Amino acid sequence: MKNILLPPSDKPSKSEKELLDFAYSTYRFQVFAGIFLGYAAFYLVRKNFSLAMPILEETLGISKDSLGFALSFNAIAYGLSKFIMGGISDRSDARKFLPLGLILASLATMLAGSKLGIYNVASMAVCQFLIGWVGGMGWPPSGRVMTHWFSIKERGTKMSIWNTAHNIGGAALGPITSFGFSFLLMKGYPKLACAQFGYFVLPALIAILIALIAYLLIRDNPRACGLPTIEKYRDDYPPNYTEAQEEVLSTRDIFFKYVLNNKILWFVAIANVFVYAVRYGVLDWAPTYLQQVKGYDIKASGWAYAYYELAAIPGTLLCGWISDKVFKGRRAVANIIFMTLTMLAVLVYWQNGQGGVVDDFLHLFSTNTLLIDNAALFSIGFLIYGPIMLIGVQALDLSPKNAAGTSAGLTGFFGYFFGTALLANTLLGYLIDEDHTWNLYFSVLVISCIMAILLMLFVSRKERQLRKAEKLI
Repeated sequence: MKNILLPPSDKPSKSEKELLDFAYSTYRFQVFAGIFLGYAAFYLVRKNFSLAMPILEETLGISKDSLGFALSFNAIAYGLSKFIMGGISDRSDARKFLPLGLILASLATMLAGSKLGIYNVASMAVCQFLIGWVGGMGWPPSGRVMTHWFSIKERGTKMSIWNTAHNIGGAALGPITSFGFSFLLMKGYPKLACAQFGYFVLPALIAILIALIAYLLIRDNPRACGLPTIEKYRDDYPPNYTEAQEEVLSTRDIFFKYVLNNKILWFVAIANVFVYAVRYGVLDWAPTYLQQVKGYDIKASGWAYAYYELAAIPGTLLCGWISDKVFKGRRAVANIIFMTLTMLAVLVYWQNGQGGVVDDFLHLFSTNTLLIDNAALFSIGFLIYGPIMLIGVQALDLSPKNAAGTSAGLTGFFGYFFGTALLANTLLGYLIDEDHTWNLYFSVLVISCIMAILLMLFVSRKERQLRKAEKLI
């Protein structure tokens, strides 16, 4: 297995400029399409359990607390995998690594929807752990491809475009599962069987097909295609660039020299805890909140889930553009602005329909609570995914390209283990069961926004010092 996944060997370099330009342009479009489609498909087999939770609670009688506990294993495994698999990915061929992870995630999702997978809370937790673990094989090879095929001055914008892939995949999951569930329900099948097929089997089959397409498109790095490095081709060298960064680094150097000893990266990772707490605190519990508190049906809550993901596309692109063009690579400043606006959108989502001062103000614009809820979810999705993306870019900026997967894995581990598993899934699931008003739930989301802003203020100062030292501003 290890030999199969090793990066491809270099090929003789092409020399004629016309041929070089054509080859580079073609390969860059091709590999970008491959990691875009592949990463989008990972989100067809990531959060299926969240959408199925209301049906599982209704048909199996399992409490929200227990469902949240089982779901937390997805995030725990994903966080660990993103870090550990990031280290393996830095030493592997992305063309093989990403499709392999996607196929395994699809098979694990089918298992999660089987009778064995929903037998009890323990079996649910095991399946969620498996899905999370193999799901962690998506981001690291994509990050590796981005650092090898796109130079540092274009990376913020290109990464913002690529990062919308998981929003498209997440948005597609809602309608796909709704179609699969409704189709069998109209045929007279029991609700549980409809959920098993619609929420788990159908998305997994689509993801397997996309995995095969991704394999045909992705190429690991330019030198494996007979091309010069991206830095040489675009004459765009980072201040700390050396030819040694093109070589495969040792595991010891990756972890201890470039990742664990990087103080600023640790602050970014801790901030990611609170950003992810908001992201998945809203996303994972939206179907339950909208159906059980607001009284919306499965179709309405499914589309609200999709709006949340779709809104992230323009928001992510705007945030990436601002960080590159307005703040000249100071990602933390853009993060602070977007997290502040996210907090305001969470407050609207919280207070809509509660009868307070904020609710009275909202009624000046509309008395339709469904419209306001969808607008609030749209706004949160528009705003939260920019910081999610930029924290990944910060991890890439702060490390050599052949340690990119591990650096991003560290921030991802903090986000998914502490932010998603402990805060968004376990803690919020407990608070919702204890406090049926959901006030404690929303309080945690607001506090998380504040903590992310405070940590990014510190990172912003450090980024400014680095940019001055590198004469980039």
